[in-house]
Order: sequence, then structure tokens, then C-alpha cells
Amino acid sequence: MRAFSNELGQALQASIVIENKPGAGGTLGTQGVARARPDGNTLVMAAASHHFTGHMYPKLGFHPVNDFEPVALVASSGYVIAAPAGQARTLAQWIAAAKASPAPWNYASAGNGSASHLGMASFLAQAGVEQQHIPYKSTGDAVRELLAGRVQGVTAATTGLIAFKDDPRVQLLAYTGPRRSPFLPDLPTVAESGFAGFQFDTWYGLLAPAGTPAAEVRKINGAVNKVLADPVVQERVRKLGAEAATDTPAGFKQLLAKDWRTAGDVVRVSGARIE
Repeated sequence: MRAFSNELGQALQASIVIENKPGAGGTLGTQGVARARPDGNTLVMAAASHHFTGHMYPKLGFHPVNDFEPVALVASSGYVIAAPAGQARTLAQWIAAAKASPAPWNYASAGNGSASHLGMASFLAQAGVEQQHIPYKSTGDAVRELLAGRVQGVTAATTGLIAFKDDPRVQLLAYTGPRRSPFLPDLPTVAESGFAGFQFDTWYGLLAPAGTPAAEVRKINGAVNKVLADPVVQERVRKLGAEAATDTPAGFKQLLAKDWRTAGDVVRVSGARIE
């Protein structure tokens, strides 16, 4: 959001205030938006975890689909599986070492029900190995635990790990997309690493409270699409490890409907649950 908030504010002739509200896999901040006045002034920058939480939390406090209006698709990105340096150089080696360990390994995530939780849980289920999930409040917290060597692994969106690609404390193991990331071309995919059929990626987009007037939704969508067409803004997004992507509100709604169903499948395969 910070990559284009100034330009978006100018396009809308409005001041944009970005407020971070981490916790519970992002559900705390999202719930606040679901309950906000539906006038187009309060939005949430959501991602794939928005739908995962709806399939995991028995008492979420909002419905990820029914309580929101899709406003604008912003970007897309894959995920990276990473480990502390010195533990393994490849994903296959990492899984083999985890299976051989006398004690279960730990992996960090951005919170229960977050995409970083579900991405790792579903991969480990396919790989046939159990690890202890350690939830934190944000991706940054989870990555810091990895860098400190206090957990054995993490799965995070490319945007959360690309800054550490040359950090001697971390070993990037594999990319979860169907093809290699243009930002990490030397990093093999999970499928290339011997785990065929695994794919996990995310969208980023703006959602408004349900009932927001269609005219407001169209106005914001048009401004976002205009701003993201700027090559300068697109390059800022790329430096974060994502690709700018735009759509109409109707097109974004179709993408979300499909993702809602896919998220349910991922949760079932992973076996992850929130009590």
C-alpha cells in the first residue's frame, strides 16, 4: 500500500492514512473494516489469508465474502520457503533433515490462519512431515525469528523475504509459484525441488465494507488502476517482489469467488485448525 499511497491520494484528492493492525492472522484489522461505515473512506489491503481465516476460525466475527465489497485488485505474488543458513541448501535436504530429526522442528508464521501458516502446513502435509506451528503477529516477526535461528523454517510471500535474499543468516529453499519468480530466477520452484503438483500464491487487493455505494467503488477502482499503470509505481511494486495487477470490481469479485473455494481446499488438505 505504501508503494502507491501518495499517488492514490492525489488521484482521489484525499488524504490516505495507513494503519497497521497486526494480530490473529490479520483478522483484527480486517474486522474493524467490516464494521466501519460503508462510505468508501475505510478500506483494507487484503491478501490470500483473508479467505483462509474464514475456513479456519469458528468465531471469526465477520464473513470474508459477504461482509465486503471488492474494490480493486492491486498485485500478485508467490511465496518462498526459507530456513536458517547452514540447515540445508535445498528443499529436499531440508525435508530429509526434518524427517531425520529426533524432535519435531518448528516453523513460524504471521499468525493462525494466515497464508504463511496455511502455505507451510499444506506443503508439509504433501511432503509427509510434521512440524510444530509457532504463530506470530506479523510476517516481519516470523522472519526475524528465522533470522535469529529460533525456528527451523518459514513460508512467506516474496514481498516478505526478497530483502533477505543475500542475507548470510537465511537460506531460500524454493518458490511456490508454477514458474520461477522473475525476482528470484535462480531459486527453483517447489515442483522442481521434487514435490510435483504443489503451488501456492496470493493476490493483494482493496476491500470495502459491504454496502459501500457502487459509485464509490468505481471511483476508487479507477484511481487505483490509473496509478498502477504508471511504470514508476510498477517498479516500486516489483522491488517488493510482487507484480502489479488490475481489474474491474466485477472481475476482482470473480477472482475472489474462485479463491474462496480454493482456500477451503487448501485448509482441508493442510489439516490446520484454529480451536
